[in-house]
Amino acid sequence: MGLFDRFKKKSEPLYDSTDIRIKDLDVGFVFDYDLSNWEVQQAYEYDWGDNYFSDEYKISDGDKTLYLSVEDDDELTLSVSKKLKIKALGTAVLEQLMGSQKPPTSFEYEGERYVMEEESPGFFHDLANGKDDWEELISWTFTNENGEKLITIEQWDEKEFEASVGKYIKEFEISNILPATDR
Repeated sequence: MGLFDRFKKKSEPLYDSTDIRIKDLDVGFVFDYDLSNWEVQQAYEYDWGDNYFSDEYKISDGDKTLYLSVEDDDELTLSVSKKLKIKALGTAVLEQLMGSQKPPTSFEYEGERYVMEEESPGFFHDLANGKDDWEELISWTFTNENGEKLITIEQWDEKEFEASVGKYIKEFEISNILPATDR
């Protein structure tokens, strides 16, 4: 490294700083959602095959932690979810998962019926862990009758399952996106 190399400008961001969008989010960014200010704490990427990727962000408002999912498959699909203990979905769901390694095609949760929308095998990558650290998973997405709420069940290993419950949101519900201050 030359004597003056350390004084060179940092690389320019990969977004237009006058028009930061949801697809530009990264760790340290802040934004407004649901009358609170949220900070991106971690960033993840999913590879669903056929050159289709989606992003997920662990976000916090200081009290709550949520996960913001961003999918751009010709149209932007956004959802916010919170982690849920798999047993909260009921013993029938848990027994089926443990017995056949697949969830039922439908079940009830908090008085609403959820029906399987899709099964997605893929790979998960925590962007903080380097380029080659991918984990295999299968994800099942269930939606309620009006398609506004969702439950996701993920299988990480033969008998390791995680669940989350959330809702779909519109892009305009997230506003005032600002980049990390240390960049």
